[in-house]
Amino acid sequence: MLTPVLLSGGVGSRLWPVSRETHPKQFLPLAGELSMLQETLQRTSGLEETAPLVVCNEEHRFMVAEQLRQVAIKASALILEPQGRNTAPAVALAAIQALKGDPEALLLVLPADHLIQDVEAFAAAVGKAIPLAQQGRLMTFGVVPSSPETGYGYIKCGAALGPDIYDLERFVEKPDAATAQTYLDGGSHVWNSGMFLLRAATYLEQLGEHAPAMLASCRSAMAGASADMDFVRPAAKPFLECPSDSIDYAVMEKTSCGGVVSLDCGWSDVGAWSALWDVAVRDSDGNVCKGDVILDNCRGSYFRSDSRLLAATGVENLVVVETADAVLVADRTKVQDVKRIVNRLKDLRRPEVSQHRRVYRPWGSYESLVMSERFQVKRIVVNPGQTLSLQMHHHRAEHWVVVHGTAEVTCEDKVFMLGEDESTYIPLGHKHRLANPGRIPLELIEVQSGAYLGEDDIVRYEDVYGRGK
Repeated sequence: MLTPVLLSGGVGSRLWPVSRETHPKQFLPLAGELSMLQETLQRTSGLEETAPLVVCNEEHRFMVAEQLRQVAIKASALILEPQGRNTAPAVALAAIQALKGDPEALLLVLPADHLIQDVEAFAAAVGKAIPLAQQGRLMTFGVVPSSPETGYGYIKCGAALGPDIYDLERFVEKPDAATAQTYLDGGSHVWNSGMFLLRAATYLEQLGEHAPAMLASCRSAMAGASADMDFVRPAAKPFLECPSDSIDYAVMEKTSCGGVVSLDCGWSDVGAWSALWDVAVRDSDGNVCKGDVILDNCRGSYFRSDSRLLAATGVENLVVVETADAVLVADRTKVQDVKRIVNRLKDLRRPEVSQHRRVYRPWGSYESLVMSERFQVKRIVVNPGQTLSLQMHHHRAEHWVVVHGTAEVTCEDKVFMLGEDESTYIPLGHKHRLANPGRIPLELIEVQSGAYLGEDDIVRYEDVYGRGK
């Protein structure tokens, strides 16, 4: 039986301003109605798989859990990395966890933020790889190149082991345009997809041979791991001492038992906005429009609007992406350089680099609508059955107005219900709590007033999500 392992630690900085550190691309519906994480989960169905393992960071744990709940998939564990250490340690944590339940566990390792259009071709490639992985091969999936792409790494295939199956001869770094063209013409190179199929035990053996310090740190971290519901938290100290490296560099480039399955399935790592233009349905002028967009005499461009009307006239080969707090305009052939904008924002310590105006929490989300010196207006959404912490603020009071759903309010020793169009006042210094006892999302408008309105002015007394004071 296969165990899908989803690696959900990426940031997707080249897809800014939609993808940000607190809500990166794997949690976004970029190419369809489902998020990329959910699409990745669903494409493993029908492969006779066991419950998936997801490796993510602590900050995203409730987002992952909620997205699994939405598609009715239960993970065997959500492994929470204390800090990102690249893909080789992440796969090691998953392998150690999988071996607890099955000494012959086969891991289907998938980045959570890739796009595959032909799921049947993907499933067929997995089927071809299974027998070799069971025999001890570390199998990777190489995508048949459709163009001389310089943004991907390549794999050179060796001797044929079967139909579309080869020895892994070597990995090749991202080439220049001329070299990429020779790879395309030669027919023996494939794109490195970052997807793998391997026995958990074999991977750990090879990791111990080629990166023993990494394996030791991962084993120590998992030996000291704590469990909380579906969350598995490796011990922080040994994991933070773990070397950081990719599975390619740490194992696959050094092992003598690698193999490649060639894959032609409409794959993309969605590494930049141009990739979404490539895979989307375009109009007769070659434009892709998402959201409220009106065009006049535009060609070959990608337009996305999340919060307002976006209008354009007389432009070609652009990417224009609008969110509530930022607008990106880029040449469609130079969108890889968006990462430079993100680095500039980091240097300037701009909040737009990491957070959206809408901030996601384990209970739902909040969005700042108006911010001034002594007041702030927020839109708060509490998911059905969820409860915020019992808390108190030293520097602000709050007014709550329910606009949709039903609220259960605790204020000091009083507990009462509020329906639509009803309101209440939470004085400064009063212990309070908000909950949604209903079956539909609770939406309310919160008006804060006081001398200080920062998110750190919270004293938590009780919290179902394990957040301390």
